[in-house]
Amino acid sequence: MGKRRTRDLLEDYRIAGAGGPDVDGRKTGPGFDLARIDPAARPCSIGNKVDDKARVLDLALELDGLQQLFYADRRYKLLVVLQGIDTSGKDGTIRAVFGEMSPLGVQTAAWKAPTDIERAHDFLWRIHARMPGAGETVLFNRSHYEDVLVPVVAGSITPEETRRRYAHINAFERLLTDSGTVIVKFMLHISKDEQRERLQARLDDPTKRWKFAIDDLEVRRHWDAYQRAYADAVAATGTPWAPWHVVPADSKTQRNLMVATVMKKTLTGLGLRYPPGDPALAKLRVE
Repeated sequence: MGKRRTRDLLEDYRIAGAGGPDVDGRKTGPGFDLARIDPAARPCSIGNKVDDKARVLDLALELDGLQQLFYADRRYKLLVVLQGIDTSGKDGTIRAVFGEMSPLGVQTAAWKAPTDIERAHDFLWRIHARMPGAGETVLFNRSHYEDVLVPVVAGSITPEETRRRYAHINAFERLLTDSGTVIVKFMLHISKDEQRERLQARLDDPTKRWKFAIDDLEVRRHWDAYQRAYADAVAATGTPWAPWHVVPADSKTQRNLMVATVMKKTLTGLGLRYPPGDPALAKLRVE
């Protein structure tokens, strides 16, 4: 598939129609139908699985070079959000797409349920503390979006509070981008059947059983409610300054290929450059 054709297809999976709701949450983006995106689609495939895997590795190596340039440039900060239901492949994406990067300047934050101290603050308090500095890349395995998913499905916050949280997220991400942070958000979208197979695989394999939690089955029982919550959150918070990319993720290789393709496009579009050195160094000779 040609590069231009791939870029055109990727636009079908990019959600950026929310216009920045007011703080009271009265405005949200247009409706978004998550069901129209096929989790088994392969928009970035270049032919077959072997070729696609090779392309993922090539892209991962390119991203390593781009990240080093990004770190040296230091005009920007990079936040990558990986959000998805259990078994959607957040860990696997980090290994395959970002695993070639040097640990220098790259950090990963895996978010769990808030602690008592964190609950005593606003829901974005703990998130702001983990934002990247100049030249840094931070990868979020889950994110602040858990706070407009889990409590929504549980019914522990009202629709009015949910809309306010959408508004606060949009304002928060606008603050970050206005301060030089590039935000790339991925929703890893898998089917219910694929999740069943992956959960069963964890149970059947003793080396993977540690990944399984009995709560995963309780979450799965609320599948439809979570799909609605994801669709609403993506519609309300996919903005021009922090768009969502909905990634068909039934195929792990396709998932990695699409994330890597978007990341390369994002980084190459920044016009990265090495900082100018001291002119006097050009004449210096080491003896």
